[in-house]
Amino acid sequence: MAEKKETKKKAASGAKTTKKKVTKKVEKKVEVKEEGKKEKPQAKKEVPKLKKEEPKKAEIPKQKAQRAEKVAPKKAKRVKKKKKSVRTEHARGKRKRAIARATVKEGSGRIRVNSKLISSLGNKYFRSIVEEPLALLGPDGLKVDVSVKVRGGGEMGQAQACRTAIAKALALYFGEGVVVKYKEDDTYLLREDSRRVEPKKYQGPKARARKQKSYR
Repeated sequence: MAEKKETKKKAASGAKTTKKKVTKKVEKKVEVKEEGKKEKPQAKKEVPKLKKEEPKKAEIPKQKAQRAEKVAPKKAKRVKKKKKSVRTEHARGKRKRAIARATVKEGSGRIRVNSKLISSLGNKYFRSIVEEPLALLGPDGLKVDVSVKVRGGGEMGQAQACRTAIAKALALYFGEGVVVKYKEDDTYLLREDSRRVEPKKYQGPKARARKQKSYR
């Protein structure tokens, strides 16, 4: 009986010791956890990284224009005034190798040959031939301006080509009355001269001239 009591006491004492050990271990774990919580440094807040500014690319002129349109206020569009329609007539004249093109419009009787006033030209014969169609019109000749462009041929050929071109253009501008007046004065005012220089042949210096031969 005594042995049984002793064994019960030993068992009770062993149980107590085990309980004490378990409680100590639990306390140690709790302490360690608390220490760990205290020792752990606070997590640093992440600072957002600043992005590097990329160098701006060269703007295309179209983009610049679009931006300027957006920024700048739109100006009111100017209404263009319609120009009065001026009546003009064109004609062509030929003489030998010269070709002239004349234009007639409302004006004050000025004549220009290759964009030069006829008064600035030195040859008086050239001037008299070119001014003839306007001189025949009389006061109506002072109501129009004439500009002629001539190329090719010689000086007299150009003068006669200008004369026919101007006469044709004036006839178109003023009508049949002028046509009748020109036909009475000179038919070649309105009709081109079809004559041309005869070409040179062999065995001579000109078209008809021949080398002379002598048997003396």
